[in-house]
Amino acid sequence: MDFNQVILTAPLFFLAALLFSSVGHGGASAYLAVMALLGVAPESMRPAALLLNVLVASIGVYKFHRAKAFSWQLFWPLAIMSVPMAFVGGLIQLSPQFYKPLVGAALLFAAIQIFRKTRKHALQSNIHEPSRPVLFGLGAGLGLLSGLTGIGGGIFLSPILFLLNWAETKVISGVAAAFILANSVSGLMGVLTKQLVLPAYLGYWVVAVLLGGLIGAEFGSKRLTNSSIRRLLALVLVFAGGKMLWEGLMLASAG
Repeated sequence: MDFNQVILTAPLFFLAALLFSSVGHGGASAYLAVMALLGVAPESMRPAALLLNVLVASIGVYKFHRAKAFSWQLFWPLAIMSVPMAFVGGLIQLSPQFYKPLVGAALLFAAIQIFRKTRKHALQSNIHEPSRPVLFGLGAGLGLLSGLTGIGGGIFLSPILFLLNWAETKVISGVAAAFILANSVSGLMGVLTKQLVLPAYLGYWVVAVLLGGLIGAEFGSKRLTNSSIRRLLALVLVFAGGKMLWEGLMLASAG
């Protein structure tokens, strides 16, 4: 990896942060994809992606909370269970060639359902709040899945909340941003207990994602319509799901 590659790919980090932050996500899956293309050492990819995720998710939390697109009642039961379970999931070793295609297919299915629902102009007028035990269980399950896959739990949380009509679209984005921030900070703290190896040019990527995150979260929290956010969410899910499905298939074929 040389300096020219870093400069040429910085716009990719910017665009990833712009897109993901508009729906309350941090963009870790996209950052990992770009770093893989650059040939970044595997031991450097995870801490770098977590750090970038924390920065972008922090912006999202601030922007969506300031726009009153947030629900503490929805967030805290999810987060209080997800953070410890994400740690447990990180201790479990599963074969990527099995779980990656499964999770990728699930994300693609969720993207299709959201897109179909948006095309039908389905309104979220029948929003109903789930019970607290249900949120505890969902938070625990998503935290475990997040730890197993190494992807921020928000990529799983947003489509579930949306498809079950548990909150308004922008509130879902705000809750997802806080959920991702909590899990990413927890994951980063775990990484800090080991010898930390970061990419040499991380500072350029930090600037790129901060700019993208600021613009994306601003538009997502204040200017984008609910239908636009749903379409962008479907696009994000297609990217993340397609990435995991492809990686799983490549691992299976190599094995």
